[in-house]
Amino acid sequence: MNLPVLYSFRRCPYAMRARMALWVAGIVVELREVKLAAKPPELFAASPKGTVPVLVLPDGTVVDQSLDIMRWALAQNDPEHWLAGDDAALIAMNDGPFKHHLDRAKYPGRYEEDGVTAHRASALALLAPLELRLQAAPWLCGESLTLTDIALFPFIRQFAAIDSDWFAAQPLPQLQAWLEGLLASELFGAVMGKFAPWQEGDAPVMFGRNS
Repeated sequence: MNLPVLYSFRRCPYAMRARMALWVAGIVVELREVKLAAKPPELFAASPKGTVPVLVLPDGTVVDQSLDIMRWALAQNDPEHWLAGDDAALIAMNDGPFKHHLDRAKYPGRYEEDGVTAHRASALALLAPLELRLQAAPWLCGESLTLTDIALFPFIRQFAAIDSDWFAAQPLPQLQAWLEGLLASELFGAVMGKFAPWQEGDAPVMFGRNS
């Protein structure tokens, strides 16, 4: 069977959201887990940027942005109607300003600038509109879980995990419940299996709801 090949890393938030969309869409892929300290040359051959996720389709087409992978998968099959909630502006806020502050709060040693507390406060302020949305509806785009929820979820998970006690003490009850629900979901559990790093010659590892 000629399957799409997905280069992934279990804990990468971008790869996480791509895997969740592929799983819901019922698309089976050959999963190649990447060790970030020893990325395989096949990853760079597919996408010179060398970051995960990268999806290589059977016809050789390469999709190397996580949102594009999500939207491609759901364009093939969208049984839960995730594409009905594709809020580009909210996702851009997450992938831009929120990710900027998240990185500097989580990995202060990687950046010359300091101000971890200020970055954490700035990230927290960006979550306030999400809390307001979730006061009005159970999900970010209304009554159903959609692409937007899954696009943001792995990053909010990272932010909460920096200091879980601190996050739990913030006035974000709806967002905290939203996060806990996704963390406990069957979907999240299904895409977080542990795999050994792939190297050329390994037996294919199938990943997907229908595998």
